[in-house]
Amino acid sequence: MRYSLTQLEIAGAGAALDPAQLPAGRKPSWLKMKMPGGEAYSKLLNLVNDNRLHTVCQSAKCPNMGECWAAGTATLMILGDVCTRSCGFCHIATGKPPTLDLDEPRRVGDAVRQMNLKHAVITSVNRDELPDGGAAVWAETIREVRLQSPGTSVEVLIPDFCGDWAALQLVLNEKPDILNHNIESVPRLYRTVRPQAKYRRSLELLQIARQQGLLSKTGMMLGLGETADEIDAVLDDLVSIGCQILTLGQYLQPTTKHLKVERWVHPDEFAAWKVRGEEKGIRHVESGPLVRSSYHAEKQVAAHAAV
Repeated sequence: MRYSLTQLEIAGAGAALDPAQLPAGRKPSWLKMKMPGGEAYSKLLNLVNDNRLHTVCQSAKCPNMGECWAAGTATLMILGDVCTRSCGFCHIATGKPPTLDLDEPRRVGDAVRQMNLKHAVITSVNRDELPDGGAAVWAETIREVRLQSPGTSVEVLIPDFCGDWAALQLVLNEKPDILNHNIESVPRLYRTVRPQAKYRRSLELLQIARQQGLLSKTGMMLGLGETADEIDAVLDDLVSIGCQILTLGQYLQPTTKHLKVERWVHPDEFAAWKVRGEEKGIRHVESGPLVRSSYHAEKQVAAHAAV
């Protein structure tokens, strides 16, 4: 089966198919995943709980948690587990966050050391109520990881700090090995997908990171009602700012209160978008139904280090 992005059809499947006519319904077979379990999974779960840490794997109900945790990798989430924003796709709790935990960076560094990671991925909730959006805690966390686990490369998946570029600079000054900030969707859908975010602001953040020599990365979900032309335009925008890594994955509705899946994107289409993005000039596109921001992150940093 071959997917044509230019003609929006699936060859060998009869008449041309408009993506808008591919209803969600029951999950297709390619989205089935293994349930978490096993010795490595249990060990990592105990480590996270003992250090009073949070993972986006758990909070966001990531479909790859079983695979990644069994391999001894997890995406640690700092600044608590309550977000000040209310994105239509996200399963993380929204509300008033608790008091800032200033010991959290030390515990994250200790957990990374105990996990003996070659590559650590760290993300956070949005903390828009803080003067710097939590940037100082971000910077301290990077320092602690490097202090306690000096052989570990560090990838950070950061919020937009409400466009406060002085706050952003606190993070950039620590020179993370990969600077990741997700654009999540196409501009037209921001009002429903990311109502408190701005598409152009996210592009500017990525551009600032790239201008300072950092390896820049972003991610987007498909299946929320975007069109092929809109995806293509986002690829052009990312190329124009020099973004080097892109992840594309299927949006999955975490609860009935969240945005509905408009269509299931076939694996062949994801494969075609990988080719399309890399032909346009994005150095690496990780594209597939179950791909998430930190999926195969350790392989991406190794590949870029070899370039």
